[in-house]
Amino acid sequence: MKVVLFCGGFGLRLGKSSETIPKPMLLIGYRPILWHVMKYYAHFGHKDFILCLGWQANVIKQYFLNYDECISNDFVFSNGGQKVELKSSDIHDWNITFVDTGMTANIGERLQAVQPYLANEERFLANYTDGLHDLDLNQLLDFHEKRQSTASFVSVRPTQSFHAVKTNGNGIVKELSPITDSGIWMNAGCFVFEPSIFDYMEPGEELVAEPFERLAAQEKLHTYKHNGFFGCMDTLKEKQRLDELYATGKAHWAVWEKLSPKSGISSMSSNGIPFQNGIPR
Repeated sequence: MKVVLFCGGFGLRLGKSSETIPKPMLLIGYRPILWHVMKYYAHFGHKDFILCLGWQANVIKQYFLNYDECISNDFVFSNGGQKVELKSSDIHDWNITFVDTGMTANIGERLQAVQPYLANEERFLANYTDGLHDLDLNQLLDFHEKRQSTASFVSVRPTQSFHAVKTNGNGIVKELSPITDSGIWMNAGCFVFEPSIFDYMEPGEELVAEPFERLAAQEKLHTYKHNGFFGCMDTLKEKQRLDELYATGKAHWAVWEKLSPKSGISSMSSNGIPFQNGIPR
């Protein structure tokens, strides 16, 4: 199943961090957040990616053209560097299609731009590249199929430290409560689509505006409520949170590290430090 990833945004709310580097390429640990999103899908067996590129597309292209497997994999260095033997690999079986979808295009326009690359697909996945979660993707796919939905997306509780405000209509505050306790759910940017999604889209429309409104009116739009971890990298503060989680061994989104499929042995130590081949990393 192909995975469409939206990589063309400017990331303006990240300030100087994204002045020269596109937001999907900002690092969490050794790898950019885009890699973490792709690694998540690859863990569930979906390794055919379509990258919707825009601003600073060259940075993303060059990253993969010059990809160094040694950065995040064990290897043996010998003969003074003339021989490097990898003990594991990240992307040797990934297929990545790079598509220039426009500098200022919105998400709907970017999705329409890659429609030719989705020909003959019975179903496809899509995701923003600034959000990470620990959702069991197979549960989302099962949810989507059982409801015979045209489009499904993951919704999560807000993670921001804002407060929801209720008034009497004249500006008098009646209630002030943390947004996380308000009962609000928000779009996490993780989608499952049938090819018929394109029948609901018109040129220039934003994906979650008019097309989703049409789908909702026909009861063909569903959302899967995820109560687990979700972390967004929309602001510098949110990036710092993800950096801290990674640095302290609490990268909840790294589902590929949590359980060894063959042994059933957890790949996280008791103090949250990831293990690789039984050795603390």
